[in-house]
Amino acid sequence: MKRKPTRFDLQKMKENQEKVVWLTAYDYPTAEFAEQSGAEMILVGDSLGMCVYGYDGTVPVTMDQCLMHCEAVRRAAPNTFIVGDMPFLSYQVSVEDAVLNAGRFYKEAAVDAIKLEGGKRVCPQIRAISDGGMLVIGHIGLTPQSSGQLGGFKAQGRTAETAMALIEDAYAIQEAGAFALLVEAVPPEVMKIITEGLDIPVYSIGAGIHADGQLMICSDVLGIFQAFTPKFVKKYAALGAEIRKAFEAYGEEVRAGQFPADEHTYKMVEGELPKLLDCLEK
Repeated sequence: MKRKPTRFDLQKMKENQEKVVWLTAYDYPTAEFAEQSGAEMILVGDSLGMCVYGYDGTVPVTMDQCLMHCEAVRRAAPNTFIVGDMPFLSYQVSVEDAVLNAGRFYKEAAVDAIKLEGGKRVCPQIRAISDGGMLVIGHIGLTPQSSGQLGGFKAQGRTAETAMALIEDAYAIQEAGAFALLVEAVPPEVMKIITEGLDIPVYSIGAGIHADGQLMICSDVLGIFQAFTPKFVKKYAALGAEIRKAFEAYGEEVRAGQFPADEHTYKMVEGELPKLLDCLEK
């Protein structure tokens, strides 16, 4: 059985230039497979809004939804570093709200860290949560909760000006007390500057190879999510097609009267059917 990594193990991996494998998971079976695969980290992301509930984005996701899914993932992966994703308006309204809601992830779902989106503007929340004894991962670049301000799900940091703003955000997040940073959908050149410049681990989702580890959405890795495919996604399986094929085969056998077959049914205890028929006659 593998030992659950600590923040110090993750820091050591950065120093040793060992890549961290990070996956999302939203339910017990998927998290169990992720742990068995040897992934160091699992993010119970607010991407569950799209991947599980079929929302257009992450904004509608609630604290209760995130906590429920975190609890399931924690039970399935006791030896993996679990990160709970703080949903929209769980930390933006006030520093006090941010600390209380982060604490709920720890108290109710036994996470190892929380993640929140934003740069300099959320540094007071990062500092307060960290001061409360909890581990924080920052998230900059394409931040889905702010996609309306960003003009949609678009790559960020593609000009010198916007790249510089991201770099400044990264340093501010480190200074505020975050123990790690996630960078989403930025050019690899910018990612390289951030990763090499920061002392804390820096992870990529769609930000190129120059990172201390990679995060991918489980539904993308498995080829299940069908609404859209980001440029940075590599599908390692085509389970969506296999699932549809299995459902179609099941439907065909049901309609043809081929399922369930005799081997799929339970038998009465020998000698009990005549007694039942006798009872019915009486």
